[in-house]
Amino acid sequence: MEEGNHTTITKFILLGFTTDQNLQLILFAVFLIIYLASLAGNITLIAVICNSSRLHTPMYFFIGNLSFLDLWYSSVYTPKILVNCISEDKSISFEGCAAQFFFSAGLAYSECYLLAAMAYDRYVAIANPMMYATVMSKNLCAGLVTISYLCGFINATIITNETFTLSFCDDNVINDFFCDLPPLVKLSCKVPKNYHSVLYFILASNVITPSALILASYAFILAAILRIRSSEGRLKAFSTCAAHLTAVTLYYGSILFIYSRPSSSYTLERDKVVSVFYTVVIPMLNPIIYSLRNQEVKNALKKLIDIKHSLYILHRKLLSKWGIVTRACCATFQPAR
Repeated sequence: MEEGNHTTITKFILLGFTTDQNLQLILFAVFLIIYLASLAGNITLIAVICNSSRLHTPMYFFIGNLSFLDLWYSSVYTPKILVNCISEDKSISFEGCAAQFFFSAGLAYSECYLLAAMAYDRYVAIANPMMYATVMSKNLCAGLVTISYLCGFINATIITNETFTLSFCDDNVINDFFCDLPPLVKLSCKVPKNYHSVLYFILASNVITPSALILASYAFILAAILRIRSSEGRLKAFSTCAAHLTAVTLYYGSILFIYSRPSSSYTLERDKVVSVFYTVVIPMLNPIIYSLRNQEVKNALKKLIDIKHSLYILHRKLLSKWGIVTRACCATFQPAR
């Protein structure tokens, strides 16, 4: 391969976590359980929100979209991780790597903006509850979600184009379980100065700006809570923000740890563990975070289960009655011997 000619690389090798086959089987089982739990949790939360008219509010509209993002976000990574755990072929094509990188970046950046929109939603709900439904109109909510997706995938297009036009050297082995920014930068023969400028732009627009908006929203939220006279009212206001604060802390904490450092300080072995957390574990945790202490979601889920159970019983009764009618008809029209 010629140095500086990235087109000579047709595939990458994903090392994953270990070469020990027994440990790989254990990891396969762990990741499979996490992935199935993530799918079940996010699909269930979306179904509950869609089926319950009481949850057709701006807050749950954003939560539903967050679950939708997490559903696809985990699906970008986990199937390939599972295949690599049980397959001897650890390769991924150059185009496949670029596609995985693009969709993962687009979904991750979109989630950053969506979390900022959710912070603003919480601010309006607490600071101006009487005008909440008017301010957070359907058009505004849909606009905020649309902007989140547009900004996320526009920035993903920029960083994907810049990353996959780097000059890669002979080594095509990615010391990670997916096509991520740090290991790809490590494979580059030379990282141009303009690439660092693009990284700073991506960090500023997708992480720092949403983070600043979230901090500003919570500063106003705190001021609004302090103006509430009753301790019960303050506790209720804090509880409405607890789930979102937990999700923001977990997600932004891991994102900032990975991407806010210079490329020269990337430590791939350590970064792999953190990457697993925000790519695989957080999509599983978010449905739990937003429903564990949320009585409205619990009641809606219970109601949905009761409806499904009632429909199942009705279905069984109808089948039973149909069987009785069918047997009676057969007996009636049976020819005499």
